[in-house]
Amino acid sequence: MLDNLNWWEIGALLLLALLIFGDRLPAVITDGLRLVRNLRNMARNATGDLSRELGTDIQLEDLHPKAFIRKHLLSEEDEAAIRKPLQGVYDNLRADVSGVHNDLKDVANAADLRSNEARSGTATSTPSAPAPRASYDDAT
Repeated sequence: MLDNLNWWEIGALLLLALLIFGDRLPAVITDGLRLVRNLRNMARNATGDLSRELGTDIQLEDLHPKAFIRKHLLSEEDEAAIRKPLQGVYDNLRADVSGVHNDLKDVANAADLRSNEARSGTATSTPSAPAPRASYDDAT
C-alpha cells in the first residue's frame, strides 16, 4: 500500500498528522487500529457464517462473484463444458490474428525493400513529381 512513498513523504505525513491531531494523535491511532481489527473480525465472522450455511470451506478471496461461482457452484465438468466452445472461438481468432500479423509483416518488409530501392534509384536520377491521388468523385 505504501510502496510508492519514500521516507520523506512518510515523515511529512506523520508531521501533518501530528499538526492536525496534536495531543489526540495516540487516541486517533488507537481508534483507527480498533476499527481495522473490528472490520477484520466482521469479515472473518461473515465468511464463517457462509461456510457454515453452504457446508463448504470459504476463504475471504472466494467472495468475489466469479471465484465463488467457479469454486462452489460449478463442477469441473461444467466448467470444461462452458470453456470448450469458447476455446474453439479463441483458437480460431488467434489463428486469424497471427495470419494477419504475418501478412502485415510481409507487406512491411516489401515496402521497406521498395523504399530502399527507390532511395538508391533517385539518388542518381532527377526526382519525379508525386502521382496524383484518385479522389472520391473520380471513383464514383
